[in-house]
Amino acid sequence: MENNREAGYKRIYPKIYEPRFYYFLQLRKVIELIIKNHIKGKNYPKLVDYGCGNTPYKPFFEKHVNEYIGADLGVNTNATIQLKPEGQIPLENESVDVILSTQVLEHVDNPHLYLTESARVLKKEGRLIITTHGYWMYHPDPQDFWRWTSAGLKKTIVEAGFEIVDFTGIIGRSAMGLQLFQDGILPKIPKFLWPVLSLVMQVAIMIFDQTSSQTSRNNDACTFIVVAKPVKK
Repeated sequence: MENNREAGYKRIYPKIYEPRFYYFLQLRKVIELIIKNHIKGKNYPKLVDYGCGNTPYKPFFEKHVNEYIGADLGVNTNATIQLKPEGQIPLENESVDVILSTQVLEHVDNPHLYLTESARVLKKEGRLIITTHGYWMYHPDPQDFWRWTSAGLKKTIVEAGFEIVDFTGIIGRSAMGLQLFQDGILPKIPKFLWPVLSLVMQVAIMIFDQTSSQTSRNNDACTFIVVAKPVKK
C-alpha cells in the first residue's frame, strides 16, 4: 500500500498511463495559475488546509506563506491541528489569511457549516481556494454526498458569506463522459491491462477536451476551482 507521500506525489505528477492522468494534470495547472494570480507576492502569513488529507499541494503553497497548517479529523499524521467533531477549526475569528480546500466539500456532511466556518476564521482580505466536483464517480472517503452545477456551487458559496473572485471549470462534458466510461470499464478487465486501457483513454480524453471552450467548462465541467473572499461588515 502506498504511503501518503507517494499518493500525494502521484496526484501532482501523474503518469500518462494512470487512470487520472489528464484530470490531475489540469487540476495542478489551474492551482498553479491561482497561486500566480492570487497568492504569490501577497506575503500571507497563515494558510489552513481545511480537510488536508495527504496535503498534495503543500509544496506549491508553503513557499508563499509563513505558516502552512494542515487541519483534519481523527488521526492524520499530516495534520497540524485536529478539527472538532463537527468539523469546526479550533482557531480564533479572522486569524487566517488563506483557506485551502481541495476535493473536500463533496465529502462534507454540512457544506454550509464548512463554508461559514471558513468565512469565520478568514481575515477581511483573506482568500478561500476551493475545488470540488461537477461530474465525478461515487468515491466515499468515508462518505460522498454532493455534486454541483456551476450555478449551484456559486449560490452555495455566496450564501455562506463569500464574494466569488475567480471561477474555473476543468474537463468539459464530452471528455468527462469518456472519463466516466473508462472508470466503468476498468473494474471489468484484468488489472494488468489497466495501464494499457488508461493510456488509450487518457489520450482520447485529452483530445476530446479540446472540443470544449473554457467558457463552456466554466458552466459545465468535471471539477470547479473557486477563489472567493469573505464578506465582512
